[in-house]
Amino acid sequence: MAPQLSKGTCPDAGLRADELRALVADLETCLRPSPQPAHPWCAGAVVLAGRGSVVALHEAVGWAVRYTSYDESTDRGVELPRRRWAPMRPDTVFDLASLTKLFTAVLAARHLALDAEARAYLPEFRAGITVRHLLDHTSGLRPELPFHQAPDRAARLRMLYDEEPLHAPGVVRIYSDLNLIVLQLALERVTGQPLDALVQEGITEPLGMADTRYNPPPSWRPRIAATEDQRRPWGRLDRGMVHGTVHDENAYAMGGVAGHAGLFSTAWDLALFCRALLDAGGPYAGFERDQPWFMGELAGPRTAGHTGFTGTSLVVDPDTDTFLVLLANSVHPCRTWRDGNAPRAAAATRLARAVRGGGHG
Repeated sequence: MAPQLSKGTCPDAGLRADELRALVADLETCLRPSPQPAHPWCAGAVVLAGRGSVVALHEAVGWAVRYTSYDESTDRGVELPRRRWAPMRPDTVFDLASLTKLFTAVLAARHLALDAEARAYLPEFRAGITVRHLLDHTSGLRPELPFHQAPDRAARLRMLYDEEPLHAPGVVRIYSDLNLIVLQLALERVTGQPLDALVQEGITEPLGMADTRYNPPPSWRPRIAATEDQRRPWGRLDRGMVHGTVHDENAYAMGGVAGHAGLFSTAWDLALFCRALLDAGGPYAGFERDQPWFMGELAGPRTAGHTGFTGTSLVVDPDTDTFLVLLANSVHPCRTWRDGNAPRAAAATRLARAVRGGGHG
């Protein structure tokens, strides 16, 4: 059954209105260049915050599309004519980047035994690495491999299966896209279905997430936030301004459907996902836990969430029954403009303070 969410007021949600207003004001400052570096944190953003079944904040700031390219000689974005700038809207669609991992993780926890070795599902894979190691990023695998250089799927699989871990399983945590790609392959093998069908049938369709999918159709492009003018040397492929197709080069090489990246979605759809997670009560295998660097003062032993390279993040806190979705195009016009996680942490801190002073209505 799909979660029930409705728009309401801060008193309805038991949240302080002044803190949520300040949250939006903080985001608006992120649209302006700061002295160091001399460019904004993002071109635009959509933020959504709620408690219980009430969405008390859902606002857009800035621009979904502003630049046509990036000039590396001046470190400036080359702007489109002003009439062609596309404003952010509450229903703007974003490339989620690594938030995709959460959907793969949910499916893995549902279909795979956490303490089973991955080779129980993928005999080609090496021994000793369990599903839990992959979800916890303790497999010992390096962060990524250059799949975008491989000529075909068979070559990509050879690269993955031949890869020697940097450490023994369970010893060192290394955040790795490879972990979720292995889980994708295991899920596809055990279910006989491709990952995009599994996500649709197992998560987005039951939750009513109509604006969440891999490989959005061309008709969605006017609603999608642009990402990067992707070129070497900062990028791995020469694609120009990426708009409507996945930003991650390896996911792009994999046809847009990957366990680590590739999903597109809206803030409201992700709020439905957050609400379902809270209703399920955790634990949240594959999620980041208690991370003040992007959860701010909302961080706690049971707080869970994730971030994405393009500027996306979400946080759920079972102890306060709150959720926060912050979607930004921080790589527009170039990934070199990405400047830390302070705005993410600040937004979560505002929500934490809104809870502490708001009671519960």
